[in-house]
Amino acid sequence: MSEPGPFASSPCMACEIAPDYFDPLAVDQEQARDVARWRKAERARLLADRQALSVSQRRAAADMIAARVDTLLAERFPSVDGLTLSAWWPIKAELNLRSWLESLLARGARVTLPVVTAPSAPLAFRLWTPDCRMVQGFWKIPVPADGPEVVPDLTLAPLVGWDPAGFRLGYGGGYFDRTLAVLSPRPMTIGIGLQSARLATIFPQPHDIALDVILTEAGVQYEQKDA
Repeated sequence: MSEPGPFASSPCMACEIAPDYFDPLAVDQEQARDVARWRKAERARLLADRQALSVSQRRAAADMIAARVDTLLAERFPSVDGLTLSAWWPIKAELNLRSWLESLLARGARVTLPVVTAPSAPLAFRLWTPDCRMVQGFWKIPVPADGPEVVPDLTLAPLVGWDPAGFRLGYGGGYFDRTLAVLSPRPMTIGIGLQSARLATIFPQPHDIALDVILTEAGVQYEQKDA
C-alpha cells in the first residue's frame, strides 16, 4: 500500500450515515439536526488536519492554487485589468493568497475583502490594498476600516471542506450562502481549498448553494457546465 500524500487526511465517518436518509429538498428538523451534528464533527476534523500541515506545505499549496486561478482567469476573462475580485484574510491556517492578490492589484484588478456587518446579514465587500487601514471585525477577523463597498465580479470562497457536487463546507455561519442568495447579478464563485478536504457529500440542505467552480492544489475538481 502506498504512503499517504502530504495533504492526506484522516478518514471521516460519512459512511456511517445512510445517504438516502438525506433529502436536500426536504425540510425536516430531525434531519437538519443530524446534518448539523455531522458537519460540526467533520468541520473540527478538517480544521485539525489543516492546522497539522506545516507552514511550508500550506505555502506550497497556496502557490499551486494561485497559479491555477491565474490560468482559470485567463480562460474566462480577456484581462484582469478592471476586474473586481473578492478574497479573504487568512485565519485558522487558511491558505494565504495575499502575495498573489498584490500581483492582481499590480495588473489593474480591484481586490475586496468580505465584511460581516451583522451576525445574520449578507456580507458586504470593501476594497482592500496592502497599505489600507485594517480593523478587527466580527469574529476578530481583520477587515478594511473604511472605503467603498462594491459588488465583486468574482468571489473566491475559502473551503473547510467540499464535495464533488460543488457544495462548500464552511465555518457554519451561513454567510456565503446568504450573500449569494441576494447578490444580483450573482458573481462567479470559486471555492478554494485543499484536495484532502474532499468529502463524499456535505449532505446539502435547502439553503446550501453550489459554487461555480471548486479548485484545489490538484486542479479544478468541479465546474458548473453553464458557469
